[in-house]
Amino acid sequence: MFSINLKSLGKAAVVTAGIALSISAQAQRTFEYTVKVTNITKGISFTPVLSVAHNHNVRLFNVGEEASPEVIRIAEGGDIAPLQDQLNADDGVSATAHSEGLLNPGESVEITLSSTNAFPRLSLISMALPTNDTLVSLLNARLPHYPGFTLTHFMRAYDGGSEVNSELCADIPGPRCGGEPFSEDDQGEGYIYPSPGIHGEGDLSRAAYQWADRVAKVEITRVQ
Repeated sequence: MFSINLKSLGKAAVVTAGIALSISAQAQRTFEYTVKVTNITKGISFTPVLSVAHNHNVRLFNVGEEASPEVIRIAEGGDIAPLQDQLNADDGVSATAHSEGLLNPGESVEITLSSTNAFPRLSLISMALPTNDTLVSLLNARLPHYPGFTLTHFMRAYDGGSEVNSELCADIPGPRCGGEPFSEDDQGEGYIYPSPGIHGEGDLSRAAYQWADRVAKVEITRVQ
């Protein structure tokens, strides 16, 4: 006859519950990270860099698709506030943080933020100056698992697709040009794509501002 050992089942249930609680506690444990961003271009500056620790369901933008209004604010004017507010309200986000001021060629800045194992990814976004609507971004990079361990990634440039690349200072904000940051009547290409860089048209010199492929080095270190 088939019989059930209730005592054994009870012990198994306790063990299973204990394992579940251990996994849950590990997932909720908070770790601190430093994110060092180094501008490796010759002549391009970056507006304040927004960093976000998140899970696999969050993505700042998708190449080949239209940019959100919040991403367009960064692409055309370096305004990270609307996107940061949106991300802070997202259940898929653990934390956001940002740098201050411009990050000029050859300079580095460190950003500190905390996250848990339930949010193992990091994304960064900024605007490249002087450009019409170029994003500088790192998408869905893995956070290091061990204390003292550093992972190195690189940010790339993407055209926001929301403004025509006139390369005229009148259409470009920032200290080098001082133009208007947002062009509400200019629809641009309508989708985000890898930036072709500076063409040397309008008021911008290709020799002074052109870049190729990678534009920033990112070193992510788990502090504790």
